[in-house]
Amino acid sequence: MTGPLQVVWFKRDLRVEDHQPLALAACEGPVLPLYIAEPGLWAQPDASGRQWAFVTECLGELTQALGRLGQPLRIEIGEAVEVLGQIHARHGVAALWSHEETGNDWTYARDRAVGAWARAAGVPWKEVRQSGVIRRLKSRDGWARAWDRDMAEPVTPPPAALQPLGGDWSDQAPSAEALGLAPDPCPLRQPGGRSKALGMLASFLGERGRDYRKEMSSPLSAFRSSSRLSPHLAWGTLSMRETAQATWARQREVKAQGSPEAQAWRASLASFSGRQHWRDHFIQKLEDEPRLEFENLHPAYDAVRSGVADPVRLEAWRRGQTGYPFVDACMRALDAHGWINFRMRAMLMSFASYHLWLPWRESGLHLARCFVDYEPGIHWPQVQMQSGTTGINTIRIYNPVKQGYDQDPEGAFVRAWVPELAAAPDALVHEPWRWEGARSLSYPPPLVDNAAAMRAARETLHALRRDSGHRAVAGTIAARHGSRRSGLPQAVQRRERRARPAGSAQLELDLG
Repeated sequence: MTGPLQVVWFKRDLRVEDHQPLALAACEGPVLPLYIAEPGLWAQPDASGRQWAFVTECLGELTQALGRLGQPLRIEIGEAVEVLGQIHARHGVAALWSHEETGNDWTYARDRAVGAWARAAGVPWKEVRQSGVIRRLKSRDGWARAWDRDMAEPVTPPPAALQPLGGDWSDQAPSAEALGLAPDPCPLRQPGGRSKALGMLASFLGERGRDYRKEMSSPLSAFRSSSRLSPHLAWGTLSMRETAQATWARQREVKAQGSPEAQAWRASLASFSGRQHWRDHFIQKLEDEPRLEFENLHPAYDAVRSGVADPVRLEAWRRGQTGYPFVDACMRALDAHGWINFRMRAMLMSFASYHLWLPWRESGLHLARCFVDYEPGIHWPQVQMQSGTTGINTIRIYNPVKQGYDQDPEGAFVRAWVPELAAAPDALVHEPWRWEGARSLSYPPPLVDNAAAMRAARETLHALRRDSGHRAVAGTIAARHGSRRSGLPQAVQRRERRARPAGSAQLELDLG
């Protein structure tokens, strides 16, 4: 072992390509690539076994990639300050390198503790930005244009070689049980790893993505036609820069083609490119205001849904037993896949918040655990947006019956995931309570009345918005967190407007 070491701390950036901390550290001296499996992180209420299973597969491929460079990944179990302190005491740490991370509150606290340790130990901690999210951003003005510039920067190649270090550390990821994670079967989960990410990117841009724009909204088609890159972007087997540049290259290929197929590709790629902007736009919200994970963005909603969630309603929603077939089918499909498309995520959250009037934190935590692609910076701003507590977004209450008829008109998706309704007639599969045969089914009746629940939620929230003090606070929130379309060239703005799905009140965030 040669020291002191340049320690490259991998977190949600499990790749060697486009990894600036690794490339920069390799220019300074012997590199120790390090992943810390932190029991404290995996004990958080937004963590799950399915997420760790995906990460474990990513770590396996990362270890192999680093091994080909000369020095495999070293995996330690423990809390970051303790592990880093032990490495420093045994070998010396010349510098600590990592990407900036916009994570949950636990990771913010951990990073503050690591920063304090590094200062006390005299170890420089060099953090590098890995996306369009800007730390300590003073204003959103010009943010969109800056994102384009950042994504156009050259992709950083991995080092030509790393000096072999030897040593007695393990390169094996611990089991879920060792981290205290409960069993979490997810039989249709996407596999992790860089090779899977590249395969998904290639198949989406070359084949699956042609009808992305029109097929991403329905769960009947979204599992195939969405990019399915979201878990790879969340855990960093693929960088946003790589994704953006591959998308732009594909757009250039189809630009000069005049066939109907090329027109479909152009529309879908414009939609996909716009969602890449919006992914970092939402993460920037949590970066700027970490309290979003716990507190209403607009304080006028603090008294709304206050108290403990109704346990009966919450459990029925979690288990897909609400009596609304399309809601229940989506929840069961999510549980089995660890993924579902954005419109259905929005509907699940909307139903929990408006129909069942559940506090968004509890329902948001359940969805976070279900999502293999859980990204705190997207999740919590979207949870609040779909629950109507931001004060600046349109209140969108999804009608679960209408969504069912719109997105699953023949009931194929419902029957696949709610087999109790196999015998229900097509015309009533989304409203089985209207079918006389429903009394003999094991499927429950509706937990709440659809029309009454929607009306009560709408009246409550609109009454708050009519309050004289609401608008002033909302204006301050919009100034800090609102998008700045003026930062983009007019041609880009026009493309993104055209890329919005028909009838959509917002640009849906669905990198899928």
